[in-house]
Amino acid sequence: MRRAAALSALAVAMLVPASAPAGPLDRDYSAYSRNIIPSGQYGDVPIPEGATTQAEMYDALTPRFDQVTSADLLTDFKYAGFGVGPDGPGVAEKGLPRTGVRIVRDRFNVPHVRAKTYDAGIWAAGWIAAKDRGLLLQQARYNSRVAVIDAPGLDALGLISGLKTFVPSAQTETAVRRQTQALKKAGRQGRKVLHDIDVYVSGINAYLKKSKSPNKPWTRSDVYALEALKGQFVGQGGGGEARRTQFFSSLEARLGPDDALEVFNDLRQHDDPEQPASIPATFPYAPIPTKRAGNVLIDPGSFQRKSALASGRTVARVKQQASNVLMVGGGRSKTGRPLMVGGPQIGYFYPGLTYEIDMHAPGLVWRGATSAPFPGYMLIGRGPDFAVTLTSAGGDIIDQYAETLCDGSDTKYMYKGVCREMGLFNAGTLDGETVSFHQTVHGPVVGYATVDGVKVAISSKRSSRGRDALDLLLYRDLSTGAVKSPKTFFKAAAKSPQTFNSFYVDRKNIAVYTSGRLPVRPSSVDPGLLTDGSGNFEWSRFLGPKAHPQQNNPKTGQIVNWNNNIARGFGAADDEWMRAGAVSRVDLLNKNLARLATGGKHTLATVTAAMNAGATQDIRAIDTVPLLVRLLGGSAPPSPQAKQMLDLMVAWAKNGAGGSRLDVDLDGKIDDPGAAVMDAAWPKIADAFMAPVLGANLAEFATLESRHSLSQYTGWYQYFDKDIRTLLGDNVAGKLNKRYCGAGVRATCQSDVWGAIQAAFIEMAELQGPDPSAWRGDAEAERIGFTPGLLTKTIRWTNRPSGIQQVISFKGHR
Repeated sequence: MRRAAALSALAVAMLVPASAPAGPLDRDYSAYSRNIIPSGQYGDVPIPEGATTQAEMYDALTPRFDQVTSADLLTDFKYAGFGVGPDGPGVAEKGLPRTGVRIVRDRFNVPHVRAKTYDAGIWAAGWIAAKDRGLLLQQARYNSRVAVIDAPGLDALGLISGLKTFVPSAQTETAVRRQTQALKKAGRQGRKVLHDIDVYVSGINAYLKKSKSPNKPWTRSDVYALEALKGQFVGQGGGGEARRTQFFSSLEARLGPDDALEVFNDLRQHDDPEQPASIPATFPYAPIPTKRAGNVLIDPGSFQRKSALASGRTVARVKQQASNVLMVGGGRSKTGRPLMVGGPQIGYFYPGLTYEIDMHAPGLVWRGATSAPFPGYMLIGRGPDFAVTLTSAGGDIIDQYAETLCDGSDTKYMYKGVCREMGLFNAGTLDGETVSFHQTVHGPVVGYATVDGVKVAISSKRSSRGRDALDLLLYRDLSTGAVKSPKTFFKAAAKSPQTFNSFYVDRKNIAVYTSGRLPVRPSSVDPGLLTDGSGNFEWSRFLGPKAHPQQNNPKTGQIVNWNNNIARGFGAADDEWMRAGAVSRVDLLNKNLARLATGGKHTLATVTAAMNAGATQDIRAIDTVPLLVRLLGGSAPPSPQAKQMLDLMVAWAKNGAGGSRLDVDLDGKIDDPGAAVMDAAWPKIADAFMAPVLGANLAEFATLESRHSLSQYTGWYQYFDKDIRTLLGDNVAGKLNKRYCGAGVRATCQSDVWGAIQAAFIEMAELQGPDPSAWRGDAEAERIGFTPGLLTKTIRWTNRPSGIQQVISFKGHR
């Protein structure tokens, strides 16, 4: 028996990669390393057994709210150290058509790569991409090309998730191939990326050949297209000037220019002095000019979008704003070492947009989430002695221009005094329908409008267009040992043209850098309005690396971000009005961290608990309800039921520690009636307090920024907070220009808000009866499914990272 057991143990050991370090880059310096990717590693149809395992672990953490223990981290996250570790036994893949490569799969199907050469490791990553994400690769490779060319009205991820079929033209293929030149111009490092892409593609094609796939072999262009998809999905901001200029013009027509500008500035919250910025340092960017000379105001209601599809239909942009990270420095950690819990929110898909690799090759040592655009590089994860993650920064890298038309034509425009013909881009077909669009010197024509009744074209210019592949320079540095400190991390992050907040942690440091090819506009151009396309107001340069928001070990002892503005002074993009307000959903993470600390110190469990509680809390319960109580104090409610509704919301908030939208008993209803009360009352409260100033513009504004969203990134709670604190006589920095609720009269405001609550009662009583304590929100409707529906598994609503979430700390340094 003992001999049999020994032989069995030896057999298992032979299936597991050698654990002996191959060198300083291969040694694991982590003190604790776990992660979770809810979409899992599998990507096949029919759905393999075990495909939902990580989703179930992810779902198990949600109802724990703020009661997360160290034991929970072991059950709800999986091992993320180097090697198979406790997730064995490992099983080696057989039949690899390349020598010097060994791939071992653990019980979660995560591949652990051991390669004898750098190129063999890159090749293995291609093989894994094709094997684990073959369905996604084929569906994405051509659809993603619309992101490269910025085809108006088409969103690459929308095409992919909608199972559409884009067939690119020769003109599109030529545009995609130009990314090669961008990499060559980047010098030696760019040429290394090109080499890696070629080796990676050979790994993909080796698997296609081995599996006798009918799909065409992969090329560099497929990688470029997917990199552009990443940028369009989460790596760009701006480009909403036409609709917002139209809104401003509508305000101006009703209120006059001075009052309209005051309201417009209130609503866009460009750089609020009270904003909960992630770092204390200030980084000035994109200020609002005191006098405008380079903008064009289009007529109210005149903007008409233009689609690249002949029918005029559009495929809406899929946008995610839910990535978060919580990092505390060693001084606030019980171990004396920095702690990080964080990851990107990229939605829930099967096959997943991300998947995991544990990579070990000479000069290539990492473990974490990667994706098809990354040729052997990690996207989010860890090296031997550091970890990285990111959130979308939404930096303003897209501007829209008003082009003056000439010669009585819709396709001719004036630029630098010359009447020019627009270029026609024949992009291909989408499900058989022609895709084409016109372009100016600035970029694709995305619509038309009028200025004083005269027609103009609206074009869109993206600073990262044609340079998407340069993003790979950052991730090559992260994966090949070039990043060794915050300083080298900043240098690497600065290489990306896409706009992200990148976060770094090692045994001593926490740090952040905001990347992006950020244009510097003329001082007379308001970045939130349409730019005059005459050629007199072009970008002058791009923000230098040292001027980007960045900080290492801030005095606050923490860096916390939930897509809010990283630093004060850094103006929010024109389509990001909720990024720099006085309050934000990141308040939930900050408040949870403060209340869950013991003696001011944290463990990885308490940091995870702060995140997990915030993932199901409603920001209106935490930030808005206390203000409602103060506002309505001393006033008479219109009915006992209205008073009961307020009391229920107060009980739900539980002094800042509650406000959850959980359905713990899984009966399909949100447990606390306060959530149902708020959902019913808030739209009416929002309209009631904004209407005195917005008036007839209320509905149009709601199309720009919703009253509330389940993600809580957007919501009029931000305006309510600042306006009501001012009304109550609080010390408010950067007060709004206008008084909204009750036009600044407290009694009127109280009456309007009570009236809104009463109206909500009347409406809800018809639906759920006259007792507000019996009302319940529909938790079943909020459950999360996996797009596009191949995987039928659903999980509880939670607002936490989905691409990968790491729980990690380091004890050593190479």
